[in-house]
Amino acid sequence: MTDLIRWGILATGGIAHLFTKDLVQNGHTVQAVGSRSQNTADAFAAEFDISTAHQSYEALVNDPEVDVIYVSTPHPFHAEHAMLALNAGKHVLIEKPIALNAHEARQIVDLATSKNLLVLEAMWTRFLPHMVRIREILASGTLGDVRSLLADHTQDLPDDPEHRLNSMALGGGALLDLGVYPVSFAHAVFGTPDTIVASASFKSTGADAQVATIFRYGDGQIATTFSASNTLGPTTASILGTNGRIDIDAVWYAPTGFRVLDQRGEVVETFTTPSFTGRGMHFEAMEAERVIRDGTFTSEVMSANESVAIMQTLDTVRAQIGLHYPGE
Repeated sequence: MTDLIRWGILATGGIAHLFTKDLVQNGHTVQAVGSRSQNTADAFAAEFDISTAHQSYEALVNDPEVDVIYVSTPHPFHAEHAMLALNAGKHVLIEKPIALNAHEARQIVDLATSKNLLVLEAMWTRFLPHMVRIREILASGTLGDVRSLLADHTQDLPDDPEHRLNSMALGGGALLDLGVYPVSFAHAVFGTPDTIVASASFKSTGADAQVATIFRYGDGQIATTFSASNTLGPTTASILGTNGRIDIDAVWYAPTGFRVLDQRGEVVETFTTPSFTGRGMHFEAMEAERVIRDGTFTSEVMSANESVAIMQTLDTVRAQIGLHYPGE
């Protein structure tokens, strides 16, 4: 592997546009794009000055000039398209959630392991500057014994039954699109919960509109999360310890700031995200490229096995609220 790592973009939807824009603005090499039609691929390639536009995903993953594939199709297709790329010998960065369920996630990870290739979930929050600093604070013991976490991800999104978020056929619903962020955050802080309690309300399409969870851990820690696609809330998060807490500003899962407060509620540190070009999605690409160059093919910040564990937690939540997708 040379120092130059060349990206292929699989699918051309909204998230692919955001990711590719960040890659281009930050000097990464986007070599090719693949779509289900040549016209769509050509338009995307022209927008971002990409050398090669493929009229199929199969052609993209078999392009010898591409090293790593960004999978940005809807959730139910992540496993199919990730394994398509892996079987073609390509590393993969898969848009969150890594798959529709834990079984699919494990299939992806096992295949990547067997081929000595990278599989990384594109949970961009993990790699943002404020989260890097938060991990340092937690490791330092500044908060004392960390006891609880609270996080919400709420948006007032379209109610159109044809919208992807409301379509059961496309894996729609608040949990997998929005709730995955606070659930992943709880995993990052406390690991896999010992017990899970969940409750939800639903839209007419069968997609979940609101989901609340309570996670309890072996030493008594508790994490609470709330996700909703029909109401806009504070979208903040807090980590509470015996010696203080961290309050993360809105929007907590995107580039933002936070404050560390002591037991008296006095601010002892204020963090402001340094300026950078773009939205911040290039940080996950930087991590993918780093572990590819290192030859380790695994990220300590977001391991493939942790992504499987997160999907297992989401599966348990879904079982409790009665959320099932076609074909499962």
